[in-house]
Amino acid sequence: LDQLKESNLYKLYALTNWSAESFHVALERFDFLKQFEGIIVSGEEKTRKPFAKIYEITLDRFQLIAGKSIFIDDNFENIQAAKKLGINAIHFKNTKQLENDLSNFGITF
Repeated sequence: LDQLKESNLYKLYALTNWSAESFHVALERFDFLKQFEGIIVSGEEKTRKPFAKIYEITLDRFQLIAGKSIFIDDNFENIQAAKKLGINAIHFKNTKQLENDLSNFGITF
């Protein structure tokens, strides 16, 4: 995440299944969340991954094109849901695998 942010080549957004009531605690506790240009919190949207609506909200809110976006998640069901909407997706297993998969999309750092 740090390397992608530092490159200034990509827009980084987060999509989380966090509750609206406690997300402010996460923002205070986890500095990495400040690196995202926008965050969709499922608890605020009243839907969650892997339902299509949350991905549609994300694409619409940040004016993203599904086929030009990459969704990264450690939950395979969430990956499958994103792919059904035409979003490129990477199933995160470990850092090395993520770097390799990103390079397959032409993203190197």
